[in-house]
Amino acid sequence: MAIPRQLPNAITIARIPLAIVFFVLLLLGGAYGLDDLVIRWVAGVLFVVAISTDWVDGYLARKYDVVSDFGKLWDPIADKLLTGAGFVGLAILGEWPWWIVIIILIREWGITVHRFIVANTHIVAAAWMGKLKTAFQGVALSWWLLPLHQLIGMDWWTGVGIVLMYATLVLTVASGIDYVISQVRGSRTAR
Repeated sequence: MAIPRQLPNAITIARIPLAIVFFVLLLLGGAYGLDDLVIRWVAGVLFVVAISTDWVDGYLARKYDVVSDFGKLWDPIADKLLTGAGFVGLAILGEWPWWIVIIILIREWGITVHRFIVANTHIVAAAWMGKLKTAFQGVALSWWLLPLHQLIGMDWWTGVGIVLMYATLVLTVASGIDYVISQVRGSRTAR
């Protein structure tokens, strides 16, 4: 069965407006116990669906051999918009510390800017550590965004959430360092 060549790219681009809708819903839903938990559930589920499309578009592109430079460039950007909306939203709501969010965003957008700068000469596809980082960010953000404390209790939910938050920070920084090292080695080899 063939798929339209542009389907993976269309799925990637769909994450951009989904990120905006998710962000608005997250802020409307507010912090736990303060505002409407139904809106928070909708925002959390929308995030889970949107971040899951990252796996879907990559799978389709590889399976049907329709991997494109457009997808290699825009897939990580769409991911960063979505996860960035989650990080910033949680910081605005006081659920994640701003200092962690700022470190993560500096790493994420610094690498994105670099990808745009070098896009004229070559496309930098996501490395395995970057993919692992994105998957881990998706899990950590999903944990914090869904009001699961209603089902499992606030203490247990918060404990796991804090571990996920700091592990996400460490993995994000480590994958950023790995990216920089790889780019430096690649530029030395090219010379």
